[in-house]
Amino acid sequence: AWTLLGHEYIEMKNTAAAIEAYRRAVDLSDREYRAWYGLGQTYEIMNMLLHALFYFRKAAALHPHDARMWCAIGGCLLGLDRRTDAEKSYERAVSLGDGEGIATRKLAELYREDGDEEKAAKCYLRHLELRYQSQLPGSLSGASADTSPDAFETVVTHVRVDEPEAEALLYLAYYYRDNLEYDQAILCATRLEEYPGPEKEQGKGLLRDIRSRMDQKAGERKHRSVGIGDVRTRSSSNSPSTPAMGLRGRRDFSMDSKSPANAESSFEFSP
Repeated sequence: AWTLLGHEYIEMKNTAAAIEAYRRAVDLSDREYRAWYGLGQTYEIMNMLLHALFYFRKAAALHPHDARMWCAIGGCLLGLDRRTDAEKSYERAVSLGDGEGIATRKLAELYREDGDEEKAAKCYLRHLELRYQSQLPGSLSGASADTSPDAFETVVTHVRVDEPEAEALLYLAYYYRDNLEYDQAILCATRLEEYPGPEKEQGKGLLRDIRSRMDQKAGERKHRSVGIGDVRTRSSSNSPSTPAMGLRGRRDFSMDSKSPANAESSFEFSP
């Protein structure tokens, strides 16, 4: 009862009364992790981050498999400029199934600041996977990433797109384009056409750019194929006794384009 009362006081922005209610709750039972978590939230609101961190850690010790506890700890550590420790806390949250997408988005932002594009992309993809899983009825938020061939297309096509997901899709579209994985890039950019924010126009521009690149690549392939045919014709006419070049001697000029089935979609963290 005292814990619920503390929650009510938080809603009313009465931090002093909330602290008193939560303290009464932990006095009655020191294993009431919700009250410890409430104390952490209250002190975080008051910008007393060291106090908040202490209480969030108490809550996490009692309820270690709850991703929200580790997200809260990560937020405090980041506010205290303990970036490395914050990353570890967010990674722990993701490994536990961050259904709300808080940790995956924060980690992606941190990796982007570090210039680690690959890790940022994995984070954004894992964010989409976890958000999609959380939308499925009766699903487990901590389910592992699906690596089946259609998993990427299923997640990107069916995940509900809000602001965090639009951010993830836009980053992934650019990432896949820059890595010449045009099919994945088109899929991500296409989903942005349904989003009403500024990402919609960016997605349209990106689609035009990708298709232009694909047309240019196709033109280069055609030109090279014609050139090879001319060389073989001249060679054959000049040296009639020379046998035709076998398959082993040919160079493959096909565009190196990875399919969604080969794209990594899992993002594993060590607790």
